[in-house]
Amino acid sequence: MNAPMARVFDLHAHSTHSDGAYRPRELIERAVAAGIDVLALTDHDTLSGHLEAAEAARDLGIGFLPGVEISVTWQGKTLHLVGLRVDAAHEPLIAGLEGLARHRVQRAFEMAQRLEKVGIIGIYDEVLARAGEGMVTRTHFAHCLARRGLAADVRDVFNRYLTPGKPGYVHSTWADLETAIAWIRGAGGVAVLAHPIRYKLTGSWLRRLAVEFKEFGGQAIEVLSGQASPGDVQASAQLAKRFDLLGSCGSDFHGPDQGWPKLGRLPPMPKDVTPVWSLWPDQGSLVPGCPTAVP
Repeated sequence: MNAPMARVFDLHAHSTHSDGAYRPRELIERAVAAGIDVLALTDHDTLSGHLEAAEAARDLGIGFLPGVEISVTWQGKTLHLVGLRVDAAHEPLIAGLEGLARHRVQRAFEMAQRLEKVGIIGIYDEVLARAGEGMVTRTHFAHCLARRGLAADVRDVFNRYLTPGKPGYVHSTWADLETAIAWIRGAGGVAVLAHPIRYKLTGSWLRRLAVEFKEFGGQAIEVLSGQASPGDVQASAQLAKRFDLLGSCGSDFHGPDQGWPKLGRLPPMPKDVTPVWSLWPDQGSLVPGCPTAVP
């Protein structure tokens, strides 16, 4: 008798409600085409795309998890937490994200001012137009600057203009780690440390982060991420096992013009890492239309 095929999860993806290329419904459609069984929408610091995504998931028969990617400042460094299966009506979470949204608008204005000082005029209105209904991010600046021919591509824009020490960089202080985890847990969600190796922390600092993350209520780390090398996966898996954390997976998909990562294109979870979806043994709870799966 053949064993049932493993379900395909992608628990980190973005829509036009932050810096993704596709509206939530389009993202769900592409997830279905990619063979994904369960998708989480995790836009930056906003929950506004959940309703459209959930409705599309119901229509198309794909599992959906409402999520969010929260910007965090820890020891002076910006980190990202993914909240999975959060209640989008939870007031403390909503209020916290609204505060981060206001900060993003102010940061965008300051970034535009700094870029004007090096001769890049009128970028603020251009960035707001590109962001539209979405949360303003550095990625919107990167696309606008690349379109002006000021760099070879989006990644080159970041290297030339938007990282520390460059003309358009603005230092930001986001939510602290304990507070962000409390927002997620208070909303009934699971707090996941996103792409841990990308922060370029030393081994001792990464272990310190894992200790604090778990002490504050964090439950999982992204073992599989769209830009992770095999070495990154191994390091993340070891971190998960050492600190008894669950493993999550997410492509961190934004759009087709950003090359890798591709939606749903992730290797299998290492066998010695317990996946985060083990918290939801009733797979029916991920079926569209179930109250626990939609806001």
